[in-house]
Amino acid sequence: MKSLLVLLVALLLFAGFASADAELDAAFPQSSIVISASTNACYRFDIYLALNDEQRMRGLMHVRNMDDWRGMLFVYGRDAVHSMWMKNTFIPLDMLFVRADGTISSIAKFTEPQSLKSIGSSEPVRYVLELNAGISDKLGIDAGDRLFWAGDVTPLQD
Repeated sequence: MKSLLVLLVALLLFAGFASADAELDAAFPQSSIVISASTNACYRFDIYLALNDEQRMRGLMHVRNMDDWRGMLFVYGRDAVHSMWMKNTFIPLDMLFVRADGTISSIAKFTEPQSLKSIGSSEPVRYVLELNAGISDKLGIDAGDRLFWAGDVTPLQD
């Protein structure tokens, strides 16, 4: 009986993770990017694309777990000083603020889950890439490094 209960709890937990991924899969288009780090290494991430206001407002809210090689790229139609917050975001993130040419302007590391504090870019940027907290330190990704994609990330006009 106890093993049946453990199995049931495990299945419910797995179903929760699967439905979160399925919900993101349904709400956001997907793509891949490569980050070329100054350590002479390249890293590939599968990303969700937040292309419009509705998707950018939703972001990674309510996500409780994300694979290390996953992220979300917020795409804006023009360069601006963009700000993010962590309302209803349950996992700590690294936020990479990225210029239109793909170079990383700055990184806000280990952002505080569920915080209403505004986290902004230090200069006008076109993109914000959210990855799990600590990934940028673990992989040696820093300001000045560059993102590359296959051309399927097309900014929309605001």
